[in-house]
Amino acid sequence: MLRLITDFDGPIMDVSERYYQVYQLCLQKTKYPDQEVIKLSKPEFWQLKRSHTPEKQIALKSGLDAKQAEEFTKIRKQTVHTQPYFQYDIPVPGAIDALSKVQQAGIDLVVMTMRRVRELDYAVDKYNLGEFFPENRRYCLSNDYVKTRDIEDKPLLMAKAVKELPPATQTWMVGDTEADITAAKKHGVKMIAVESGIRDRTQLEMYQPDLILPDLKSAVDLILSK
Repeated sequence: MLRLITDFDGPIMDVSERYYQVYQLCLQKTKYPDQEVIKLSKPEFWQLKRSHTPEKQIALKSGLDAKQAEEFTKIRKQTVHTQPYFQYDIPVPGAIDALSKVQQAGIDLVVMTMRRVRELDYAVDKYNLGEFFPENRRYCLSNDYVKTRDIEDKPLLMAKAVKELPPATQTWMVGDTEADITAAKKHGVKMIAVESGIRDRTQLEMYQPDLILPDLKSAVDLILSK
């Protein structure tokens, strides 16, 4: 049996609009009443995120001072993963078709994400993704899980999956961050990093995945061709 473990945000969901909406909110909330700020365009902002630019840096680039940048970072952390903003996420073009292909090929499909149960359920219900990911193929954080860092939390989810899932002849992982690459490598899983998410090629290369491809569709095509 062949298995594909995919991350959710990045390979399947495009989160750029959510992050950009939260960025604008943080700017609004932290600027002084008549302060002139430099609101970055969405492409400028997203490029900074993809090159792993720290939040404080983004705040300073937007014309905030050091004290405001602290506040900006705090508000962002409290807001970016909250319910009102998940509505801005949309599927990455071609991702849902790619999931159908995997399912039709009889490959065991698993989702592994740093979302909490309620955050994952919201998107799964909204886009009818339950047919691809039954409950026993969803690996995510519990609603009350205290996050540390994704790069530490994700390998723990992978360990749980490896322990619980039936054995597979070969397992592939598709993800868009250093946390995905670290989790896969730690457990000897073949790793395809995709450029449709929150890290650019330069960032992904630093963690040496097996392959770097544009998106989930190209990853699935490659796996099926093998």
